[in-house]
Order: sequence, then structure tokens, then C-alpha cells
Amino acid sequence: MAGGRRVGAGLGALLCALHVQAACRDTTVTQELLKEGFHRDLLVKVELGEDAGGCAVAARTRLPPGIYVDSYELAMLQQQNLTKAVLIPDVTDVEAPEYLATALVLVLYLEADPRCSRCFRAAVPVHARYHRPAEGSQQASVVLESPEVLLCCCHGQLAAECWEPAEVGAPCLAENVGPCQWHSTTPRPFTWNSRI
Repeated sequence: MAGGRRVGAGLGALLCALHVQAACRDTTVTQELLKEGFHRDLLVKVELGEDAGGCAVAARTRLPPGIYVDSYELAMLQQQNLTKAVLIPDVTDVEAPEYLATALVLVLYLEADPRCSRCFRAAVPVHARYHRPAEGSQQASVVLESPEVLLCCCHGQLAAECWEPAEVGAPCLAENVGPCQWHSTTPRPFTWNSRI
């Protein structure tokens, strides 16, 4: 009987672990560049592997030196309630060419998609920087890696196996009923490469 319990408990733990692995793998991120030319919109869409009821959802991405978010334009969009984001550092040198610029970190707060309970999305204007002149080529590549998905849940519960505590230099936009902790997960590997 004791051996049967161990086998049953072991099988239960294995099934639980397989369920957790499947749930953790379900978080997906897609990124699209809308428009053409040097001035575009970056659209980020996230589909979570679990319900995030009551949680703030964000995407933290590193913008390479070849593209930037204009901090003044971002402030204007936030005043008009058209986007919510934190840019680190909070001021961008819009005149710097790619080879003199530094990478930026963007924390983009995502809005719930009314057609899908686990889906979130947001867009932000991004701009290409001038690159060094190159012989024989009129295009430059900028590689934008998949963002880190962040959740801040003051009331909700997360699958602890899928989400790790994260240090985020941005406030939680969920209901502030005490301190909130951001959590992160790494979605399926995805690298997006676009010619600007």
C-alpha cells in the first residue's frame, strides 16, 4: 500500500510538473512594425498562458541603439491617455546617430484585448536613427529581441513555477492596495529582424 502511494504521488507530481511546463510555455509575444520609413509604430501583443485578472501586464524590451522612442512624444501621448510607458533613461537624445547612441529600456503597459481574455496589446511610436554610411548598401538592420513579459498582481495569484520576481523601475498600474511585486516570464524565444 505504501509503495502504491509513492507511485501515485510520484505520478501526480510528474503530471503536475508537465501541466506547469505546458502552462509556462503558453505565454507568447508578437511584435510588428507598422508604417514605413524612419517613423513607425511598434505593436506588441502578448497572450498569457493563464488568466491575469486584476493584474497589470507590461512588456519590458531593450531598444538597440538603431531605434529610439522620443521621450517628449511619449510624454505627449501619455497626457492624452493614448499610451502608458516608462522609458529608461527617461530622456532620449533624438539627434544622436546609431553609432553614438546607447540602448534604451522601454516598459510598455499593455491593455486588455476585449476579444480575448488572456490577450493584451499596446503600440508606441519608434524612430530609426541614422547609421554610418556603408558602401553598396542603402539599408541597415536593427535586431529587436523579444520583450520580457511582466505582471504586477496585487490581488491575483500567479503560478509560481512560471513567474519569477523581477526588479522593475516602473510603478504597478493595478489597484494600489499596498506594495506590489512585478513578476516576469520569458516567452518562447523570438527574435525580430527588420530592415529600416
